[in-house]
Amino acid sequence: FSRLYHLSPAASKKRATELLEQFSLTDAAKRPIKTYSGGMRRRLDLAASLIVKPKILFLDEPTTGLDPRGRIEMWEVIQGLVKDGTTLLLTTQYLEEADQLADEIAVIDHGKVIARGTSDQLKKEVGGERLEIVAEAKDLKQVAEIVGKVSGGKVLVEEGSRQVSAPVTTGSRALIEAVRSLDDLGIHPLDIALKRPSLDDVFIALTGHVAEENKPEEGEVKSRRGRRK
Repeated sequence: FSRLYHLSPAASKKRATELLEQFSLTDAAKRPIKTYSGGMRRRLDLAASLIVKPKILFLDEPTTGLDPRGRIEMWEVIQGLVKDGTTLLLTTQYLEEADQLADEIAVIDHGKVIARGTSDQLKKEVGGERLEIVAEAKDLKQVAEIVGKVSGGKVLVEEGSRQVSAPVTTGSRALIEAVRSLDDLGIHPLDIALKRPSLDDVFIALTGHVAEENKPEEGEVKSRRGRRK
């Protein structure tokens, strides 16, 4: 592969050795590629693209099909590249991945950029924190009333998951007030939390549908990592 870039045999060998070590592939260097795991093949593909140390690198769905461990390993590789000064343009259907890796995110739906900004900026567009309470089915009505008083916003009741939620603007104060009200009524929630919107919430709010990993034309997230100037 290095010959395409007119590297000398000595330079090619040196660079290959460096990349195999960088991507933890040294022990597998003499094995047939067909014996590599999916994660190893992805790392090898990325290593090959770094033969000439590009300043800008495009990665299209680099972790698709990897198991959780392989995905985390690839994230570490990507973060290392950025730390070393490479600017990356990454396309992904995994919104958690964009949240973890990107300095800047562009949300694309049906071929159009519909939003752009940092993860925090996009989450703020959707709204602030949400108070979420999971309770026994018999308590849902009273819990919804409490959440409505604390929130002042639209209350969402999901009977299947027995969850009541609503947006709040007072943060932990709303949580404390809800806990006190529940205690006054003798209601013991199964779970109670104050949560910020996720990028999944952002995507749904912006597009009206979830990100479908098997249908990239339906919605896509592009993210960029690199040195700040």
